[in-house]
Amino acid sequence: MLNLKNSLAESIAKKLDVPKEEIIKLIEVPPSEELGDYALACFALAKKLKKKPAEIANELSKELSLPEGFAKMQAAGPYLNFFIDHAFLAEHVLGEVIKKRDSYGASDIGKGKRVMVEYSQPNTNKPLHVGHLRNDSIGMAISNIFEFCGYDVIRANLMNDRGIHICQAMLAYQLFGNNETPETASVKGDALVGKYYVLFHQKAKEMPELNEKARELLRKWEAKDPETIALWKKLRSWVIQGFEQTYKRFGSRFDVIFFESDFYYKVKPIIEEGLAKGVFYKDEKGAIVAKLAPLPDKVVLREDGTSIYISNDLVLTKHKVEHYNLDLNIFVVASEQDLYFKQLFRIFELLGYKWHNVNEHLSYGLVLLREGKLKSREGKVIDADDLMDSVAKLAKQEILKRTELSKEELESRALAIALAAIKFSMLRVDPKKNILFEPEKSVSFEGSTGPYIQYTYARAKSILRKANEDYSQAKFSLLSSDSEKALVKKLFIFPDVVQNALNERKPNLICNYLIELCELFNSFYHELPVLKAEQELRKARLALVDAVSTVVANGLRLLNIPALEEM
Repeated sequence: MLNLKNSLAESIAKKLDVPKEEIIKLIEVPPSEELGDYALACFALAKKLKKKPAEIANELSKELSLPEGFAKMQAAGPYLNFFIDHAFLAEHVLGEVIKKRDSYGASDIGKGKRVMVEYSQPNTNKPLHVGHLRNDSIGMAISNIFEFCGYDVIRANLMNDRGIHICQAMLAYQLFGNNETPETASVKGDALVGKYYVLFHQKAKEMPELNEKARELLRKWEAKDPETIALWKKLRSWVIQGFEQTYKRFGSRFDVIFFESDFYYKVKPIIEEGLAKGVFYKDEKGAIVAKLAPLPDKVVLREDGTSIYISNDLVLTKHKVEHYNLDLNIFVVASEQDLYFKQLFRIFELLGYKWHNVNEHLSYGLVLLREGKLKSREGKVIDADDLMDSVAKLAKQEILKRTELSKEELESRALAIALAAIKFSMLRVDPKKNILFEPEKSVSFEGSTGPYIQYTYARAKSILRKANEDYSQAKFSLLSSDSEKALVKKLFIFPDVVQNALNERKPNLICNYLIELCELFNSFYHELPVLKAEQELRKARLALVDAVSTVVANGLRLLNIPALEEM
């Protein structure tokens, strides 16, 4: 793949007899196109070469042999500015996009490496909510980006199907459920169980003794009491069936699903190892605690011997890394758990596990409502299903403003647009930042939204359908206007954007890129004729339209967003 920055750094390094690695750090993208496409800042070279920065830039401008792909260079004080040969760039970039298609922007830097990305991690006592949709959006996008870069990716989910919160829903159903079922209530199973989880916390305010009864139910569960296990299995199956429907609709997929109930009880060997190595100690109440200075200590097993969340993660993380032979083990979990993961990873480090540094927490901010923070216990959440329904309804209104469709096609297209609206809104902000989700804005066909990207893609495909002609022999050098040059340059940097999104774990970089690419394309579309241009220029512009549609589709696919041929 063409790397103009790298070839430029090689030429400069050879001329100055300075390591290429040092030179490439000094090459910048100027703030204005008038100053060139790349600039060498000569300040750091002054001491090494014993010359003034401006003198270095001036001498290089006269003596440096430009590598292929550059038209000219120009000294400007302490900077040496380089200008790309746009005819060369157009020929190379458009040819490569049209040749590689779906693989343009891909790489093999991860070849031979295996990464597991764990995301979603729902509790089996309530439906998936809007927070899960951000989690899933990030997890799927990061998985796609790693895969696009050559990694062997395992998409994983952890169902948190045991613990006090599960028993709280079970107890409320046991006391107040009257044998209600999803069928008799005409609701999804996850919604039904979630109703009883909320009911428990409402009743516990009036009947605080319910808290101890829930703890007793947990002890019975861990003792495998048959009646308790039967109730657990029934409610659990309802919830999982509900999850599966939501995942299918949202497009979440997993290669492996772990269940906390399969691992929590296997923690004893790790507890014994930690005690033997002095990493764990027993406190005055009998709980097992990890000594994690300079981090706060962390309880890893309750005084009554029952497991907590970290008990499971100690076992499961060891299983994941060793069983799947992972080079990288990523947890996509909200920033509320930042300290927790530092503590978890610190335990593995203190235990002396060689693989402790393959673990990574991809922390992300919360999804906020206008009313504030989500609170599952109080029922103050937006269920994932309800959100998809409401955004799809808004999408239908937008569609019907523009065209008439059959009911089936309207439903299908509205869901595709709704998914674009939700996922793009969840991804276009830096993962570490909180977001305020506003459904009405997210579904707009204008502005920085998923539907806007889809609409631009559909516009490009419409032009190609109308043309319906061969442009394989197009002369890309004819693309000489400012808007055409800008599009070619933007297409050129797509592989770098993907690489940066991978390195920084930031899908929002791809979102921002797509917005900018689509804005450039729409400016080009309004400024210059495509179908009415003279024959040779029309072919070149059709090839440009084709390349833009290909890269937009590739970007959307990385974000797990459907590309629509028609809007």
